[in-house]
Amino acid sequence: MATIQNIETRQGTYSGTKVQNHFFSDISVMLGRSMRHIFRSVDTIFTVTITPIAMMLLFVYVFGGAIQTGTGNYVDYLLPGILLIAIASAVAYTAYRLFNDVQKGIIERFRSMPIASSTLLWGHVLTSLVSNAISLAVIILVALIMGFRSSAGILPWLAVVGILTLFTLALTWVAVIAGLAAKTMEGATAFSYPLIFLPFISSAFVPTKSMPFIVRVFAENQPVTAIVNSIRALLAGQPVSNDIWVALAWCVGILVVAYIFAMRAYQKRM
Repeated sequence: MATIQNIETRQGTYSGTKVQNHFFSDISVMLGRSMRHIFRSVDTIFTVTITPIAMMLLFVYVFGGAIQTGTGNYVDYLLPGILLIAIASAVAYTAYRLFNDVQKGIIERFRSMPIASSTLLWGHVLTSLVSNAISLAVIILVALIMGFRSSAGILPWLAVVGILTLFTLALTWVAVIAGLAAKTMEGATAFSYPLIFLPFISSAFVPTKSMPFIVRVFAENQPVTAIVNSIRALLAGQPVSNDIWVALAWCVGILVVAYIFAMRAYQKRM
């Protein structure tokens, strides 16, 4: 596999066209670099995994008996929202790592090399996908121990994975904007707080019909509710309503807009 030293040796040797031929190998270098940072500080994975698990334990074993959801097992109802909270919490570390790269001049160094300018960003984004996949797998495993059961087949599970992947990509590109535009470390990660809080005003924990009118209107028309409802129906092996199309529209829309603004912020930063 290519290394950063290999990239450096290409400087001044390849034309712009040939540099593009190394786009994917350059991305693999950036991905490997970011993943090494993850494995050197595995506390970040533990943090974004343990907190959602603790919330799941709290809501199932402390509050679950008092919450009426119309389902036999509250952990089945709760799990989709917990997964989204875990993703929203984890992407803050993408902004944190990217902010560090900006402050330490790493971006300027890579920009001087004959590599595609976006590969550094894609390295962080793909790292977010991999680390989130690990965290979500652990959370689902704990949910299984707590009694979570799914009657879904392979295709519904693949659909769930696809939705979670789109959601992760969308929020990660939002994190890229924060990491590039922030002036302080606190500012780089502060964007995640509203995202973590958003599932609480949705159908993630309780049915929206139990909420006051104004809160219910907001909850039923924000992206998390459509995403949670879609994942919940897929995992339960139930017919999926129009929520899945609304969920996909939200994920793709946020992803496209965030990507455009992230690339503009990247060019402006340079």
